[in-house]
Amino acid sequence: MTHRRQAPEPPPPGGVLWDIAGDVRALLALPAALTMQVAHPAVGAGVDTYSVFRTDPWGRGERSLRSLQTWVYGGESAAEEGRRLRELHKHIRGTDAHGRDYHALTPAYYAWVHATGFPVYHHAQKYLGRPFTEEQERQLYAEWLQVGRILGIHDRDMPQTIEEFWPYYAKVLADELEETEVVRDLVATDRPVPPPDRGPYVLRLVLRALWPVLLPPLARFRRFITIGLMPPDARAAIGLPWTDAQERRLRRLGRVIRAVVPRLPERLRYLPQARRARAHRTSPAGQGSGAPQEHRLRRARPQTPDGLVPPPTPPRPQG
Repeated sequence: MTHRRQAPEPPPPGGVLWDIAGDVRALLALPAALTMQVAHPAVGAGVDTYSVFRTDPWGRGERSLRSLQTWVYGGESAAEEGRRLRELHKHIRGTDAHGRDYHALTPAYYAWVHATGFPVYHHAQKYLGRPFTEEQERQLYAEWLQVGRILGIHDRDMPQTIEEFWPYYAKVLADELEETEVVRDLVATDRPVPPPDRGPYVLRLVLRALWPVLLPPLARFRRFITIGLMPPDARAAIGLPWTDAQERRLRRLGRVIRAVVPRLPERLRYLPQARRARAHRTSPAGQGSGAPQEHRLRRARPQTPDGLVPPPTPPRPQG
């Protein structure tokens, strides 16, 4: 008799990720996690060759965000999304800048892409929300491991405790990371970026007309928030500059964000998929069924291969 292996469960409703992954503040930390991912030469080479982040940044970002939200709030769809991502990554292979062969599903590379989420959440939370307690930190790591299982990462390929994680993380920083070409693109302020092609038609027309004026300050802010919300040890390993003056600016920005965002209503504070799942969980129907609505939520639309696994959802603070 053959036994079908049970699909991994998503993080639990009411857990740490349930609160922070869909919070709008998560959008600020995603660039830091992505930049840490592509600072690995193998990952950077795969993204450089296969991703459309230069030609379709808005579509790429939307697809990555939708996928990431499904891991946490998608219920039964989470495991399906994990399988879909592994299938997409099967063909991503080539040679990195050092002439070494890579494959996207090589366990060490695939695990690193996922692993970056935890240190980014951990660091960004200090600016965007209340720092995690030790208990919350351990719970977050356990939930991040659970997300890794959804993505098809074996327990043997990821440190299973926080005590094991930090030495692993330090070794990757010391031995692997560098300022790749993709890193330079992600923190550049002078690279062309097309105007947004999503949203209401009138808004798109206005943005297109104003884009030459809006892009320079937006590019500077993207660089600032990408480097600032990256853990300092990762920032140093990659060779990205950061000054005391920038640190003070980031702390001031964090104070404003911590004061404003937790006071917003759920419909403004949480991204759509997270908002629907959270609303169902607190509704009489959701409480009575014992299963959150995310099991019935709209499934993520199919997408074409888009580089490597989307960045772990970096930091979404708690109020």
